[in-house]
This record gives sequence, structure tokens and C-alpha cells, in this order.
Amino acid sequence: MQKWIHRSMFTASAAALTLLAACGGGTENSEETDSSEEESTQEESSGDTVTYEGPNGSFDIPADPQNIVVLAPSYVGYFLALDEKPIGATTQALENPYFDEEMTEGIEDLGDGTSVEQVLSLEPDLIVTLSSDENLEQLQDVAPTVTIDYGQLPFKEQLQEFGTMTGEEEAAEAWITEWDESIEANRASVEESVGDRTISLIQPFEKGVYVFGNTFARGGEIIYDEFGLAAPDAVQEDAIDSGEGFVNVSLEALDDYAGDIIFTSPWQESETGSADEVYDSNVWQNLPAVQEDNVYELDTAASFFNDPVSLESQLDFVVESLEDSAE
Repeated sequence: MQKWIHRSMFTASAAALTLLAACGGGTENSEETDSSEEESTQEESSGDTVTYEGPNGSFDIPADPQNIVVLAPSYVGYFLALDEKPIGATTQALENPYFDEEMTEGIEDLGDGTSVEQVLSLEPDLIVTLSSDENLEQLQDVAPTVTIDYGQLPFKEQLQEFGTMTGEEEAAEAWITEWDESIEANRASVEESVGDRTISLIQPFEKGVYVFGNTFARGGEIIYDEFGLAAPDAVQEDAIDSGEGFVNVSLEALDDYAGDIIFTSPWQESETGSADEVYDSNVWQNLPAVQEDNVYELDTAASFFNDPVSLESQLDFVVESLEDSAE
């Protein structure tokens, strides 16, 4: 990257995600705009099961699941935060730079998560996957399978949902309480450091720029929702108020979407070019945030995740960066 970027303190892999994964994690991206509001409830059904109602219907799941397989990469951290370690997860999830070795020890690497036979071999009693999973019907024959519509629930509500699902309601509430305390402990310093300046989350590639809002990780949940900091008007309208979560803009239009402070990371390089085509352009170099040295680099792989474990690390970097921008 360039000398104008303050590098993240994350100890993360340099490997980038694929373009599709970066937009929402494999097949996740297709779900965030079309899915209806996710509402799920549980009722006691028998001594060993509860009736669960979710996007894919109503069915019995174990009251205290012991062998959970999570095929939705960005949701594994929720289960780790609840001390409910899955027995299997995808490679993408296991390579989350925020997960230390102890967190992932003993979790079977299921590759891209498309092998039903590999899932079957683990003998799960509960499977969690995306609504868009092409193997959904086969997975339902293996074990009760709960589907998720990506990004439909704010992260705190999603944690509570998984807490209810696994019988870890108290653990979910404890995490939320501690998280809220951390936000409040940093609020005054962040607000003083930022003032009335705007913030953007920008990821360029060789043919354009993605700008993210408050629901697609990359620090957005923390910056826009938790601290309530301002986005440029164009970002607020096109990526936040629209409910889309992100917007694809041309390099020529970037000035309208670029805030006074920028968090950025590049897409994976392709055969046709790289994000440096944006970073090296006159448009980028002349942005006020670049000129004033207020650009902060997110690790590409790490920036994808917005589960509780990942958010804890992102919070440290976001606060440190915003405080630095005031100097």
C-alpha cells in the first residue's frame, strides 16, 4: 500500500477475499436485499428438543445442541462468543484473522462448505447455513438446519437469537452488556476526536470503488451505529438509508462519497488490474482525507467479519485511528 495509509494494528493474513466473498461472503451477498425480515421463536416441544421457527420454516432442534456445524462464514464468531464452539466450519471462517489458535482448535475445516458428505461424517445435531445454500435440502436430511438471511438482524439481535437457539441467553446478554460498556467508555474521546467530520469505508478495485454503510462489516457497525458518527450525504443516502449496505461508484464520482476520514483496504488483485489503479490516481491523491493523512488501512480479510469476536478487535483499531486523526 502507500505511505499515506496508517496501517491496521490487526495481526492479519495479507490474503484478500474473492470479489464475491468480499461483498458478503460467498453466496451470502445474494440474500441481503431480497430476504424478508427474520423473525424466529422457540417453544418447548419435549424434554430434549424445542420448536424453532425461522426463515426456512418451523421444526424441532435440540434444546442443548452439542455438535453444531456452521457453514455461514461470517457467523462462526457468534458461537465462539457464546462458548459454543462448532465442530465444523468453512476455511474462510477459520482463517478469520481475529480468531486465535485456541478458538479454532478442534474445529473441522470443511473447505468451501459444499460437501454434504463431509458434513454428514461429523454427525452434527444442528446445522447453521445461509438461506442461499444450494445444498439446503440435503443438509436438512443430515440434521435440523437453521438458515440465516445475511445481515437481516443487527449484530446484537443476532447474538441474542443464537443465544436462544443454543440455550446461552445469559451469555449473549453478558456479552452485550460488556460491549455497551466498552462503547460508552470510548464515546467521549471518539466524539471529541472526530467532531463534525464525516467518515467513509472505501474498498477500491481496478474498475471502480465500493463504499460501505453500516451493515457490511469493515467497521461500519461501530462507526455509524454504535458511535453514531456521520457519513457523507451520498453514503448516507445510497449505502445506509437505502438498506443496500454498500454502493458501487465510479472513480469520477468518488469525491462525493469520500469522507474527511477514510478507512480502506484493497480488493484482491485480478488479471486485469489492481486497486492501485485507484490509489495511484489523481482523484484519490487529491481527496482531502489523503491530503491530510487521515486514511487508515483495514486488513482486507479481517474487514469482512462483523461477529462479536471480530467487532471487539475492530473497536480497538477504530478508536485508535479516530483518536490519531485528531492529532
